[in-house]
Amino acid sequence: MPAPSRAAAIPLLLLTASLLGGCQQAFFFPEREHYGDPAEAGLAYEDVRFTAADGTELHGWLLPAQTEEVQGTVLHLHGNAQNISTHIAAVWWLPRHGFRVFAFDYRGYGRSAGEPSFAGVHRDALAALEAITSREDVRPERLMILGQSLGASVAITALARWEGEAPAGIVAEGAFASYRGIAREKLGGFWLTWPLQYPLAALIDDTYAPIDHVDDLAPTPLLLIVGGDDRTVPPAHGERLYEAAEEPRYLWAIEGARHSAALADDRVRYRLLQTFRGWLADEPAAAAQPPEGPWRPDPPRP
Repeated sequence: MPAPSRAAAIPLLLLTASLLGGCQQAFFFPEREHYGDPAEAGLAYEDVRFTAADGTELHGWLLPAQTEEVQGTVLHLHGNAQNISTHIAAVWWLPRHGFRVFAFDYRGYGRSAGEPSFAGVHRDALAALEAITSREDVRPERLMILGQSLGASVAITALARWEGEAPAGIVAEGAFASYRGIAREKLGGFWLTWPLQYPLAALIDDTYAPIDHVDDLAPTPLLLIVGGDDRTVPPAHGERLYEAAEEPRYLWAIEGARHSAALADDRVRYRLLQTFRGWLADEPAAAAQPPEGPWRPDPPRP
């Protein structure tokens, strides 16, 4: 019998995990091995060690701004696979525009201890917020949060629960509205698991579903980015989050963009910089204008 396709592997994995009672693990695909570091791409960086509330030791990289004046800081929450050594490719460009970047690994990823879980990765996001805002060289009111895929969903719920000073804004690219909902969609997309989509999805804990927390972000500005060709997390998830959120909130639908790939287009990056600067100047409405035209990824960086 031929091996299942890559698209079929996701619901099959969810099915297996559910039957084994490990529903949460179907959302996490961590790797311990690093595939490089920022220095190999010509970027200065600082290793950062910090601790989550339950004592789990975590690891991250701080990329300093490459300009004389630091405009602000960006906390990056990556997606569900690999680790920061691959996801740093999404934010490497920010330091040359005056933004310091703090990227970190959830528990079980890269050099962070422990094993991932829904509760754990949200603790890790809160710990990262605490770690970056407690630095003497970081002003919390000039902090932006950028989450992608799983990281976007975690960022929404974690920030809604954050008791510290609110950041200047949050960007969520490719966020799913709920864990149970995205699992049901994946199970329903494969003939073998289609009849079981509702009972199996019901086994998944939805305590941290962003759709139930997104309205608590206000008055922090929220920018939701969805890819028009995102087949992993369909744009409808971002649209539902937009409808559930309070003002100020904005939705960019990037025509032709695939999952968590919008920032591969230099025009999207340019508009995001303008959004960050608008948030820092307390002019969110004037800044959050989406890029025009279909997605046009740039050549990979050497």
